[in-house]
Amino acid sequence: MRILIQRVAHASVTIDGNVKAHIADGLLVLVGIEDADNQQDVEWLTNKIVHLRIFNDEHGVMNRSLLDTGGDLLIVSQFTLQASTAKGNRPSYIKASKPDVAVPLYESFCRIASQKLGKPVMTGTFGADMKVELLNDGPVTIWIDSKNKE
Repeated sequence: MRILIQRVAHASVTIDGNVKAHIADGLLVLVGIEDADNQQDVEWLTNKIVHLRIFNDEHGVMNRSLLDTGGDLLIVSQFTLQASTAKGNRPSYIKASKPDVAVPLYESFCRIASQKLGKPVMTGTFGADMKVELLNDGPVTIWIDSKNKE
Protein backbone atom coordinates (compact mmCIF):
# COMPACT_ATOMS: atom_id res chain seq x y z
CA MET A 1 0.00 0.00 0.00
CA ARG A 2 1.29 3.40 -0.93
CA ILE A 3 0.04 6.66 0.48
CA LEU A 4 0.80 10.27 -0.23
CA ILE A 5 0.19 12.56 2.73
CA GLN A 6 -0.21 16.30 2.27
CA ARG A 7 -0.55 18.72 5.17
CA VAL A 8 -3.29 21.10 4.11
CA ALA A 9 -4.91 24.35 5.16
CA HIS A 10 -8.01 22.98 3.42
CA ALA A 11 -8.92 20.28 0.90
CA SER A 12 -12.02 19.07 -0.89
CA VAL A 13 -13.28 16.41 -3.27
CA THR A 14 -15.82 17.28 -5.95
CA ILE A 15 -17.70 14.66 -7.98
CA ASP A 16 -19.96 15.62 -10.89
CA GLY A 17 -19.85 19.27 -9.82
CA ASN A 18 -20.92 18.54 -6.23
CA VAL A 19 -18.59 18.84 -3.23
CA LYS A 20 -18.53 15.36 -1.65
CA ALA A 21 -16.12 16.19 1.17
CA HIS A 22 -14.29 19.19 2.58
CA ILE A 23 -11.81 19.61 5.43
CA ALA A 24 -10.04 22.50 7.10
CA ASP A 25 -6.55 22.19 8.65
CA GLY A 26 -5.38 18.61 8.55
CA LEU A 27 -4.18 15.94 6.18
CA LEU A 28 -5.18 14.86 2.69
CA VAL A 29 -4.16 11.23 2.23
CA LEU A 30 -4.15 9.61 -1.22
CA VAL A 31 -4.21 5.79 -1.02
CA GLY A 32 -3.00 3.30 -3.65
CA ILE A 33 -3.72 -0.39 -3.04
CA GLU A 34 -2.08 -3.46 -4.61
CA ASP A 35 -3.07 -7.14 -4.38
CA ALA A 36 -0.30 -7.93 -1.87
CA ASP A 37 -1.78 -5.47 0.65
CA ASN A 38 -3.64 -6.67 3.72
CA GLN A 39 -4.99 -5.61 7.11
CA GLN A 40 -1.45 -5.32 8.54
CA ASP A 41 -0.69 -2.62 5.96
CA VAL A 42 -3.89 -0.81 6.92
CA GLU A 43 -3.08 -0.95 10.64
CA TRP A 44 0.53 0.19 10.20
CA LEU A 45 -0.30 3.07 7.86
CA THR A 46 -3.31 4.39 9.78
CA ASN A 47 -1.25 4.37 12.97
CA LYS A 48 1.54 6.23 11.17
CA ILE A 49 -0.88 8.84 9.79
CA VAL A 50 -2.48 9.83 13.09
CA HIS A 51 0.85 9.90 14.98
CA LEU A 52 3.11 11.47 12.31
CA ARG A 53 4.55 14.66 13.83
CA ILE A 54 4.32 17.08 10.92
CA PHE A 55 2.37 19.97 12.46
CA ASN A 56 4.10 22.96 14.02
CA ASP A 57 4.31 23.40 17.77
CA GLU A 58 4.42 26.79 19.53
CA HIS A 59 8.08 27.17 18.44
CA GLY A 60 7.38 26.55 14.76
CA VAL A 61 8.93 23.05 14.88
CA MET A 62 7.11 20.13 13.25
CA ASN A 63 6.51 18.29 16.50
CA ARG A 64 2.74 17.74 16.69
CA SER A 65 0.56 14.98 15.24
CA LEU A 66 -2.93 15.02 13.82
CA LEU A 67 -4.10 13.70 17.19
CA ASP A 68 -2.35 16.58 18.97
CA THR A 69 -3.88 19.26 16.74
CA GLY A 70 -7.37 17.82 16.38
CA GLY A 71 -7.02 18.31 12.63
CA ASP A 72 -9.23 16.82 9.94
CA LEU A 73 -8.49 13.89 7.66
CA LEU A 74 -9.58 13.43 4.03
CA ILE A 75 -8.82 10.02 2.47
CA VAL A 76 -9.02 9.54 -1.29
CA SER A 77 -8.39 6.33 -3.25
CA GLN A 78 -5.89 6.78 -6.07
CA PHE A 79 -4.82 3.75 -8.10
CA THR A 80 -2.19 5.78 -9.98
CA LEU A 81 0.04 5.67 -6.88
CA GLN A 82 0.75 2.09 -7.93
CA ALA A 83 2.09 3.20 -11.34
CA SER A 84 5.22 1.60 -12.71
CA THR A 85 7.28 3.87 -14.95
CA ALA A 86 10.17 1.45 -15.51
CA LYS A 87 9.50 0.92 -19.22
CA GLY A 88 8.68 3.55 -21.79
CA ASN A 89 6.70 6.70 -21.20
CA ARG A 90 3.26 5.25 -20.53
CA PRO A 91 2.83 4.20 -16.90
CA SER A 92 1.62 0.69 -16.17
CA TYR A 93 -1.03 0.23 -13.50
CA ILE A 94 -0.90 -3.56 -13.43
CA LYS A 95 0.02 -3.55 -9.71
CA ALA A 96 -3.10 -1.60 -8.76
CA SER A 97 -5.77 -3.83 -7.24
CA LYS A 98 -9.11 -4.34 -8.89
CA PRO A 99 -12.17 -3.16 -6.93
CA ASP A 100 -12.96 -6.59 -5.44
CA VAL A 101 -9.67 -6.43 -3.51
CA ALA A 102 -9.21 -2.67 -3.18
CA VAL A 103 -12.67 -1.57 -2.00
CA PRO A 104 -12.75 -3.66 1.21
CA LEU A 105 -9.20 -2.52 2.09
CA TYR A 106 -9.99 1.11 1.32
CA GLU A 107 -13.14 0.98 3.43
CA SER A 108 -11.22 -0.69 6.26
CA PHE A 109 -8.49 1.96 5.96
CA CYS A 110 -11.07 4.76 6.33
CA ARG A 111 -12.88 3.05 9.22
CA ILE A 112 -9.71 2.30 11.19
CA ALA A 113 -8.27 5.77 10.56
CA SER A 114 -11.50 7.23 11.95
CA GLN A 115 -11.31 5.00 15.02
CA LYS A 116 -7.69 5.93 15.69
CA LEU A 117 -8.38 9.61 15.13
CA GLY A 118 -11.43 9.48 17.35
CA LYS A 119 -13.70 11.30 14.91
CA PRO A 120 -15.18 10.85 11.44
CA VAL A 121 -12.91 11.14 8.42
CA MET A 122 -13.97 12.56 5.08
CA THR A 123 -13.59 10.46 1.95
CA GLY A 124 -13.82 10.52 -1.78
CA THR A 125 -15.78 7.86 -3.69
CA PHE A 126 -13.83 4.81 -4.80
CA GLY A 127 -13.56 4.63 -8.59
CA ALA A 128 -15.25 7.98 -9.23
CA ASP A 129 -13.84 10.72 -11.41
CA MET A 130 -12.91 13.10 -8.60
CA LYS A 131 -11.60 16.63 -8.61
CA VAL A 132 -9.35 17.09 -5.59
CA GLU A 133 -8.55 20.62 -4.54
CA LEU A 134 -6.10 21.50 -1.78
CA LEU A 135 -3.96 24.20 -0.31
CA ASN A 136 -0.76 22.42 0.70
CA ASP A 137 0.50 23.91 3.96
CA GLY A 138 4.28 24.25 4.10
CA PRO A 139 4.41 22.61 1.63
CA VAL A 140 4.56 19.31 3.50
CA THR A 141 4.16 16.21 1.32
CA ILE A 142 5.26 12.74 2.45
CA TRP A 143 5.15 9.46 0.55
CA ILE A 144 4.97 6.21 2.54
CA ASP A 145 5.08 2.63 1.26
CA SER A 146 3.94 -0.01 3.76
CA LYS A 147 6.04 -2.73 2.10
CA ASN A 148 9.26 -0.76 2.64
CA LYS A 149 8.13 0.68 5.98
CA GLU A 150 9.34 4.10 4.87
